[in-house]
Parts: sequence; C-alpha cells; structure tokens
Amino acid sequence: MTSEQPLPRGREATLTIAEVAERTGLSHDTLRYYEKAGLIARVGRTGGNQRRYEATDLAWLEFLLRLRETGMSIADMQRFARLRAAGDATVAERLAMLREHRAELAARIRALRRSAGALDDKIRHYEGLLGTMPERPGTGDTR
Repeated sequence: MTSEQPLPRGREATLTIAEVAERTGLSHDTLRYYEKAGLIARVGRTGGNQRRYEATDLAWLEFLLRLRETGMSIADMQRFARLRAAGDATVAERLAMLREHRAELAARIRALRRSAGALDDKIRHYEGLLGTMPERPGTGDTR
C-alpha cells in the first residue's frame, strides 16, 4: 500500500491502478487499454497525473469482467459502454443487448452441458473397459 494524503472531507477514497489491478486481477496494461478503448470513462488523476479510481469505476470494471467472462466481444462491450455513457435515453437498448447476450449465454451453457454429458459417458465407457481388462503379464515396471 502506498502512503496517501487524506482526501478532503466529503470525498470518497480512491484507489491506485495497482490496487485496482490487485482487486480485479487485471494487469496495469489491461486497465490502461480499457480506458483507451472507451470501455471505462477517463479515470481521475492526481496532480502528479497518476490514475485514481473511484468505487463506481471499480463496480463498472467488475461488471465488464462478467461480460468478458460470459463471452461478450470487446466490440459489444464498447458499444454497451458508449450506450451507458449516453445516459438514461439508452436504457431500453442496453436492456435489449443484455437480454440478447443472456440468451446466447444460455444456449452456450446448454451446449456445454451436452458436451459434458458426452465426456461423462466416454469416461464411464473407458473406466468400464479398464475394469474388465485382464492384466497382461509383463506389463509391470520391473525397475
């Protein structure tokens, strides 16, 4: 942790890029990229030009991570971020985007469950084969 000057009364504490990287698991470079790509609004700066993230920045980053984890493309994340920045007039469009993404995610989850079931079947098949195979002489390690 760095030694920070106390913030003026009434202002919330801010976080350094290192603290945000630690909390989110994102690298410093990724955080800078997210800002440059328009995924996050320009982050506040200190007099020495060091980034200072607020709690709202962190909450937004955590949501972006959920979008990324669920397979949303960077282009769609950028579109969503632009809509969010445009304000309440875009709520319906953002809701539609999230509903469409959720439906795509549900389809991928169903496909993954089918694939997991196929793997489970094959694992049981091979376990059954191993359980019924006679041990062959001379296959043990004699070293």
